[in-house]
Amino acid sequence: MQEKMIDIIKSVLEESPKRNFLESVEIAVNLRDVDMNLPKNRIDEEVLLPKGRGKKQKIAVFGSDELAVKAKECADTVIPPEEIEELRKNKKKAKEIARTHSFFLASAPLMPVIGKNLGVVLGPRGKMPKPIPPNADPKPIVENLRNSVRIRSKSSLTFHVPVGTRDMSPEDIEANIKAVLKRVVSRLERGEQNIKSIYIKTTMGKARRLR
Repeated sequence: MQEKMIDIIKSVLEESPKRNFLESVEIAVNLRDVDMNLPKNRIDEEVLLPKGRGKKQKIAVFGSDELAVKAKECADTVIPPEEIEELRKNKKKAKEIARTHSFFLASAPLMPVIGKNLGVVLGPRGKMPKPIPPNADPKPIVENLRNSVRIRSKSSLTFHVPVGTRDMSPEDIEANIKAVLKRVVSRLERGEQNIKSIYIKTTMGKARRLR
């Protein structure tokens, strides 16, 4: 009889040696019979994890005036419009901001400016900002993103998705995995038949096959 997902998750958490940092838990999804040379077959989705990410994710907001004031209360970094061109000139700083922040938001009118100046840095990393509609409150958007993950296959048949942290319960991790897989399956032409295998592991632990 096939081992249950929850039991495999428990084994992975129990068997991985304790580390001096909080490890993430991630799954590796291996696809089959999918032509990844076709852009329509590549997955680039954001999924709100029902049980949360397990650790804080940094969010940056491009904006000014009222949006900047509201964003300072909920986001980690607020980047005013006048700094966008400065970041274009300082690629090292731009890359550091891109590396240390999980998601970006921006007031809708700034999107073309950001694309022109920072698209080369944010685009390849899958971190182009999500536009914030005029007069919208950024707080609920930021809170959702803190508990979201990006599924990004690029052109590879194998991709990795974080689904929690080691200190979360196996049940919560299982719920997050199911939410991610539901979205992945919905994006595949033949659904589950396009999934060859799925593995789970902690950051530095050994991988176990889930299915």
